[in-house]
Amino acid sequence: MAGPGGDMQWCFSQVKGAIDDDVAEADIISTVEFNHTGELLATGDKGGRVVIFQQEIENKSQPQFRSEYNVYSTFQSHEPEFDYLKSLEIEEKINKIRWLPQKNAAQFLLSTNDKTIKLWKISERDKRPEGYNLKEEDGRYKDPNTIMSLRVPVLIPMDLMVEASPRRVFANAHTYHINSISVNSDNETYLSADDLRINLWHLEITDRSFNIVDIKPANMEELTEVITAAEFHPHQCNTFVYSSSKGTIRLCDMRASALCDKHSKLFEEPEDPSNRSFFSEIISSISDVKFSHNGRYMMTRDYLSVKIWDLNMENRPVETYQVHEYLRSKLCSLYENDCIFDKFECCWNGNDSVVMTGSYNNFFRMFDRGQRRDVTLEASRENSKPMQVLKPRKVCAGGKRKKDEISVDSLDFNKKILHTAWHPQDNIIAVATTNNLYIFQDKVN
Repeated sequence: MAGPGGDMQWCFSQVKGAIDDDVAEADIISTVEFNHTGELLATGDKGGRVVIFQQEIENKSQPQFRSEYNVYSTFQSHEPEFDYLKSLEIEEKINKIRWLPQKNAAQFLLSTNDKTIKLWKISERDKRPEGYNLKEEDGRYKDPNTIMSLRVPVLIPMDLMVEASPRRVFANAHTYHINSISVNSDNETYLSADDLRINLWHLEITDRSFNIVDIKPANMEELTEVITAAEFHPHQCNTFVYSSSKGTIRLCDMRASALCDKHSKLFEEPEDPSNRSFFSEIISSISDVKFSHNGRYMMTRDYLSVKIWDLNMENRPVETYQVHEYLRSKLCSLYENDCIFDKFECCWNGNDSVVMTGSYNNFFRMFDRGQRRDVTLEASRENSKPMQVLKPRKVCAGGKRKKDEISVDSLDFNKKILHTAWHPQDNIIAVATTNNLYIFQDKVN
């Protein structure tokens, strides 16, 4: 990617997770999220676990080696459950993690599976009380008759302990599977979206939420689209967007009415008739929507492309980037192996100048908006020596294959990068391949 001083080069920094080829289903990473400072990086997996990595303090003597991320806390966020009324198993898989802005020494995050959202507090303890009057050090109570004097308990230092405790459980509000949660800029409310409804919650209140979008038809046979993602605007607490399986994005203003079924703006690009095919509807479904940090743009990801929309222009995106156009001729086999339904996420860099999203064969793509350049990079164990520069990859769609190119027929569709995250301030990225988390950084000269 082009940086201010020419081309930015990306280096391998770390990889987390087991090397084994046979991957346990529970270890597959299902979401990746940096906190607001980038000091903490959280991952959720299909086993319902949340693992938090913390950035170590930078080494002043070796500035070319950025600080590494090491495990800070691991906890079981969700357990498998069974809905006896509907005879349905509820998976423990973590669908989304969202950090709350830090207000005190503790950190808070929301994590959700298909049905239940939980607010977790992550706090540190490095002191313990000692010198109780009524208790022995091992916790047994003393005989009150033996106590002859009063002691003032004191706090003594101990090894650092990181504790994760569930502070709130927001349950029983979604009939369908939750696909998104988004914390509002007022830091008091958040939304949760499932296939047909979006609910607004207060972070302090667990027993009720307000339904703000409901697209469920009276007769389910008339159902033509579902909600695929939703997000609050980063600065305007009254504005949110949600995307649909039909490729449209609706922007809603909560000041207009309590139920936001009537959108304020509808973003939709007319389909190019020359590209019309049996798969058009499937590949136009939007899998992710993200506002830029400055709140002026939003990015959407469909199966083959990333689009950048200006919030002031609804009729077409201002930028369109092809992620893997060479797969257009392969849609039939991707439909047969169900890959066409994969939900790729996308993310912005800290200053909104570069966007990133994943692809197959453990490739991920970056698009530099200013320079109009793009690059394909690969997350693999082969190039995982410390500070090794990543070589750009090229895919040959047909015709004569050049030396460094990879044939589209030899791509591995089981290796896919669905979840990526970009540090909010630095050029550090986290990329989840099946059960491994790769961390890359730009080369510091």
